[in-house]
Amino acid sequence: MSGSSVERVRAALLAAGHPDTIAAFPEGTRSAADAAAAVGCDVAQIAKSIVFRAGARAVLVIASGANRVDMAKVAAAIGQPVKRAEGGWVRDTTGFAIGGVSPVGHIAPPIMLLDADLLALDPVWAAAGSPQHVFRTSPAELLRITGARPAEVKEDT
Repeated sequence: MSGSSVERVRAALLAAGHPDTIAAFPEGTRSAADAAAAVGCDVAQIAKSIVFRAGARAVLVIASGANRVDMAKVAAAIGQPVKRAEGGWVRDTTGFAIGGVSPVGHIAPPIMLLDADLLALDPVWAAAGSPQHVFRTSPAELLRITGARPAEVKEDT
């Protein structure tokens, strides 16, 4: 599963005119903290993929690894209610297992939002289809290749 998922991300990056910047980290990048330690960057520079459910569609929020996502803000940004998505549903809908959900290469295109806090960070690293793979990119490139809209989605602290 993970091999084909990573290849799907690689193909999506190349099709979008993005260089293949996928790197493997055998120690794992399942959490933002793990990914930051593996890559050697600040946890805020990890573009984590948080999946919610809006009816039958996936809503993918590309969030800064330093932030918790506020479901009410996500619902307001897309104009419809969202709920948490179970792991099996995420895998069936996106083609990725939790921990490896990439912003690109989905089976069905999700509704996409990009955490506005990521816009100030460059470079950023996003999951590339498995809990051991990430790719290096910029917020501008993420917006371009995903069609995501920037939104204020973080929980107020």
